[in-house]
Amino acid sequence: MAEHELVIRGATVVDGRGGAPYTADVSVAAGRITGVGRVEGSAARTVEADGAVVTPGFVDIHAHYDGQATWDSQLTPSAWHGVTTVVVGNCGVGFAPVRVADRDRLIELMEGVEDIPGTALHEGLAWDWESFPEYMDAVARRPHDIDIGLQVPHGALRLYVMGERGAAREEATAEDIAAMAELAREAVEAGALGFTTSRTRNHRTSRGDWTPTLTAAADELAGIASGLGAAGKGVLEVVSDFADLEAETSAIFGMVRTSGRPLSVSITQADSAPQNWRRLMDAVTEANRQGLPVTAQVAARPVGVLIGLQTTRNPIGAAPSAAALAGLPLAEQVARLSQPDARRTLLGELAGSSRWLPWERIYPLGDPPDYEPRAEDSIGARAGRAGREAWDVALDFLLADGGRRFLYLPFLNYSEGSLDPAREMLTHPHAVLGLADGGAHVGTICDASFPTTMLTHWVRDRSRGPRIDLAQAVACQTARTAATVGLADRGVVGVGYRADLNVIDLDNLTLHAPTMAYDLPAGGKRLLQRAEGYLHTFVSGAEVYAGGEHTGALPGSVIRGAQPAPA
Repeated sequence: MAEHELVIRGATVVDGRGGAPYTADVSVAAGRITGVGRVEGSAARTVEADGAVVTPGFVDIHAHYDGQATWDSQLTPSAWHGVTTVVVGNCGVGFAPVRVADRDRLIELMEGVEDIPGTALHEGLAWDWESFPEYMDAVARRPHDIDIGLQVPHGALRLYVMGERGAAREEATAEDIAAMAELAREAVEAGALGFTTSRTRNHRTSRGDWTPTLTAAADELAGIASGLGAAGKGVLEVVSDFADLEAETSAIFGMVRTSGRPLSVSITQADSAPQNWRRLMDAVTEANRQGLPVTAQVAARPVGVLIGLQTTRNPIGAAPSAAALAGLPLAEQVARLSQPDARRTLLGELAGSSRWLPWERIYPLGDPPDYEPRAEDSIGARAGRAGREAWDVALDFLLADGGRRFLYLPFLNYSEGSLDPAREMLTHPHAVLGLADGGAHVGTICDASFPTTMLTHWVRDRSRGPRIDLAQAVACQTARTAATVGLADRGVVGVGYRADLNVIDLDNLTLHAPTMAYDLPAGGKRLLQRAEGYLHTFVSGAEVYAGGEHTGALPGSVIRGAQPAPA
C-alpha cells in the first residue's frame, strides 16, 4: 500500500508566507499536506513538477457567486485561475434572509449592482430557503469544484427586517437594529464568515433606486456589528465612496471599535479624485496603529469596462441601422454591417448621434490582453495618426473576428495612464488582493482573472515600471487573504494545512482575452476568460482542474465559519 496519496516532486515551492521560493517535494494524505521537503516513500500518484511552481490555492475573498453557487457546481471563471476558495455575499448584496414578497427586490438589487441578468436569476434561483442558515444549507446541498464561504448581506437583512421602510432607506429604529443584529449573530453562529454592506452611489437596483444600505446611520452599522461581537465570530466588509473621508471612516471603523471584529474596505483610484486613495490608505494604516484590524482590498489592474457588440454596453446598438439587425445572429449582423454601403451609413449615424466616448481612454483589447496600455495605443491616438474618425477606427476592431472583439475602457486605477499606483496598493502592508468580482458584472467586466494577472503581468512581464516579487504576489492572495476572512487552515504550503494546491508552468502561463458565453439560466450571457499554464489544481488533495480542464471532481464544500490553523 502506498505511503502517500499524492506526492508533487521537485517543484519550486512558493509557500504563501512571503518567504523566498525553494525546491521541495510536497506530500498529501486525507486532504491535508503531510510533508514539505524531501519526501520518501511510495505514492498512489506522483506529479513530477521539476521546472514548475507550486503555490497554495488562491483564496479570493471578493466574489459574487451567490446565485450561481445554487445552480452550478463549477465556480468558473475563478476556478480556471487557480482559485480554490471563494467568498461571496460581498458589497451588501445577496439572497438571504428573504421573505417571499422581497425575492424580486433582491434580484433587482443584484441585477443592478452586479450586472447579473435578472432573467437568469429568476430562472436559476430555487428559493428553497428563507433564513440565512437555510440558504447556507441550500448552497451546501450542491457539490462544488472549490470551497465557498458565505457572508450576510446588509441589503437583504434590511429588507427582511424593515420591508418597504428598508428599501426606501428610512432610518432604522432601535428595534430594527436589534433585530438585524440578532439575525447577523444567528448567521455567523451557523457558519457565515461575516457581514457586508455597501455605501456607494455606484450601487443601484435595476430600477435605478439606490441600494437600501447607502445612507444607513453609524448606529445601525455599529449595532449590526455588535451582533458579530456578541458571537465573537465573523468579519466585516464595506464598500464606500468615502466622499467625506473623516465622517465615513469614523462610521465604518466604528463598527470595529464596537464589535472587535476585523474589517476590510475596498480601495481604488478614481479619476475624480486620483490621490484620495492615499488618504484612505493612510487612514487604514492609522487604524492599525490604534489596534483596529482593518485591511484594504485592492485590485490587480485597472477596473475596466469591456465594450463590444455582445456586451451590456454595445456602442453602436442605438444606431438605427444596427438596431434593425439586433435580432439576427451575431455573424450575420457583422456581415451586413461590414458591407461598404452599410458601414458608411452606420458611421454617418454614429457621427450624428450624441453617443460620445472618451476615445483617448479606450483601447483595443488583444489576445493576450494588455491591461497597462500606452496612450499611443488608444483609439483616439490611432485615429489621429491615421487621419481618420475615431468611430471608423473603432469599427475596425468591433467588427473583427466575427464581432467578438472588445474595446477596453479603464475607469478605476488608471488615472495616470500607469499601474504604478496599483503597485503601491498591492505592496502595502495592510492590503490584500480583492475586488475580482467573480460571478458579477457578467456583461461589462471580467476581472476574475486577477490571480493570473498577478503572476504574468506583475511577476514576469511588466515593462513600464517595477514588478512585484513572486513570493509577495502569491502571499497577497493566499495566506493573507485567507487570514483576512479567518481561514487560517489554508493559503500555506505547510504540514497540516489543507491540500489546496496549484502546480503552475510560470514560464508559459498565458492569459487569454475574454469571450462571451450564453450558458447562464434562460440563456443569459456572461464574460469568461481562460488561461493556459495551470497544470494541476487540487482542492483537499483532489485534482479538480488539469491543464485548465475540469476533471469531474467536486470536493468543494461550504465553509462553516472561521477555521483554525493546524496545530
